[in-house]
Amino acid sequence: MEAKSQPQIIPRSEHNISRKQFSPNAIKVLYRLKDGGYDAYLVGGCIRDILLGIEPKDFDVVTNATPEEIKRLFRNCRLIGRRFRLAHIVFGREVIEVATMRGHHMSTNSEGDPTSKASEQGQLLRDNVYGTIEEDAQRRDFSINALYYSVKDFGVRDFAGGIDAIKARRIELIGDPETRYREDPVRMLRAVRFATKLDMDIAPATLSPILELSPLLGNIPPARLFEETLKLFLNGKAEANFLMLRELGLFKELFPSLEEILAQENSEFERRFVQQMFANTDARINSNKKVTPAFIYAALLWFPLRNRAAHLQQQGISEYDAFMQAISQVLSENAQRVAVPKRFTLGARDIWHIQQRLDRRSGQRAYRLSLQPKFKASYDFLLLRVESGETEQQTLADWWTEYLQQDVSGQKDMVKNLGQKDRPKRRYRNKPRRKPKQDT
Repeated sequence: MEAKSQPQIIPRSEHNISRKQFSPNAIKVLYRLKDGGYDAYLVGGCIRDILLGIEPKDFDVVTNATPEEIKRLFRNCRLIGRRFRLAHIVFGREVIEVATMRGHHMSTNSEGDPTSKASEQGQLLRDNVYGTIEEDAQRRDFSINALYYSVKDFGVRDFAGGIDAIKARRIELIGDPETRYREDPVRMLRAVRFATKLDMDIAPATLSPILELSPLLGNIPPARLFEETLKLFLNGKAEANFLMLRELGLFKELFPSLEEILAQENSEFERRFVQQMFANTDARINSNKKVTPAFIYAALLWFPLRNRAAHLQQQGISEYDAFMQAISQVLSENAQRVAVPKRFTLGARDIWHIQQRLDRRSGQRAYRLSLQPKFKASYDFLLLRVESGETEQQTLADWWTEYLQQDVSGQKDMVKNLGQKDRPKRRYRNKPRRKPKQDT
């Protein structure tokens, strides 16, 4: 799909978009830019979602004002980004992202050019090239995102057949798919996410290059891939995303050690475990329940961790030391692909450590363990293991389920009974009495 130089303009009378559906702060930004003498439009996802009958969450603005000009208009503005400069207008907890309209690259490898740079593979490393709305539309990734709403006439400008694509429920790239994926390989992940989120099909021309070009994700900074995986796993469509990522060869570029395990013929339990984890995550999110990324990454790295620990034990390292070394090694290797922040890797560590301690319940151990901040997540992790087919943990899971339902007195009785059951019988021996010492 190619973007047109002249858009199709859908007037207010022919679309169902109202200013009342937008964030009031986004409307303030549009009018401030308009009153400052600049062109400004709401663009992309918020327009697409309203046309699909979905309540929009993010409101992105595009303008012909440069980042520095935007900053002069808004005291509550901060500029971010190196690859492409963006302005964030901060209204309390809400942030309206404002981007300057992007233009075409005259030479992506010009020496000394501070605005434009590309890698040998065609990936855009620096993209501060500004242009017109027509050029900006051609630089958008998918046709459904090249829709612009103006407060001047309240019309929608469609540069790439986005309205027709929405009606056909079709995800299609603007421009040559291979070129666009090479410019930014993350677009392959976005294609998957939009397809599952919006219940659309990826157009054949957009779909066909992905499997071959999936290794290009290795060129993306790990911190950016973490943000993209959060969008994939915390949008209520994690299970569908996981299955499509594996099908298109993208999952192995994100979690290669896990994919190596899942690809084995005898890994039915491991595949069921990961898929069930994502299904449970979707159920929690769609029920407005809290989900911690620490649990997700603890599950995704659980089998690489167990395999690494077993390998270290075979080298003569003790069970505890092997487990500790395996944790460090697996997290370090994973950080080269997906840079999970420390606050989440610490949570994953806690979940893993508690798995090793759940069967130690005598005395005060069960009570103290249940007070750990990550105990509830660790208990859910144990239930996931059982639910996925690890039947040898069923008795332990049942015990903890009952324990958590008891009051303090009932918990003490359970621990006491557990101790009596496991304690070996004491043997008494008849020892000869010592003769009292006699005074000499």
